[in-house]
Amino acid sequence: MGKIRQDLQAAMDKDPAARSKLEIFFTYGGFRALYRHRRAHWFYKHNMKFIAKAIAARTRRLTGVDIHPAAEIAGGVFIDHGVGVVIGETAVIGSNVLIYQGVTLGGTGKETGKRHPTIEDGVMISAGAKVLGPITIGAHSKIGAGSVVLKNVPPHCTVVGVPGRIVRQNQIRVEDEQDQLKLPDPVLEEFARMRDRLDALEAKNDIGIKSYCIADNEIIDSKED
Repeated sequence: MGKIRQDLQAAMDKDPAARSKLEIFFTYGGFRALYRHRRAHWFYKHNMKFIAKAIAARTRRLTGVDIHPAAEIAGGVFIDHGVGVVIGETAVIGSNVLIYQGVTLGGTGKETGKRHPTIEDGVMISAGAKVLGPITIGAHSKIGAGSVVLKNVPPHCTVVGVPGRIVRQNQIRVEDEQDQLKLPDPVLEEFARMRDRLDALEAKNDIGIKSYCIADNEIIDSKED
């Protein structure tokens, strides 16, 4: 019951739409999936694997969340919305973790043993992100929406892109842990740096800005005479 209480409190803390723990208990699909998983995990640990998998299968039908009953999930985890979340057999999830819809904590290939991610405390995994293989996502890190993470991530880092790229934050936790919009885009930043260098070269060599007009099949020179 301790983990269930922590899950309820995590939902209250992380979801501004949450009005009461009673509402969360009866209406939140992500919470229900975790609640049922904890029962399934108990049966799995006590070698009643068929019952455990039956509970997990029904949970998937009821909530759209697919959690293998062997997965180890600490208390205080919040799955927001939940639909499309997949958590594999050997996944390990720490406390105070926030997971949005469409997230996959999956394996790569048919290896045996540890083949799913370990998510440390305080991690946020944004919508549609895929974390694959026996890697570790360090404490208080952020995974950007739609990212595909294939390598270990140190603590207090942000990962964006496909494949995921680490954007270091000087090992300091960002202020708003739940804001999915304030994530840096290293690819866009690199394009901006390249554009600045091109502008500087054009100015140095007195080259006007040219653009190609497809409709008129001509080059337009914007340099002033």
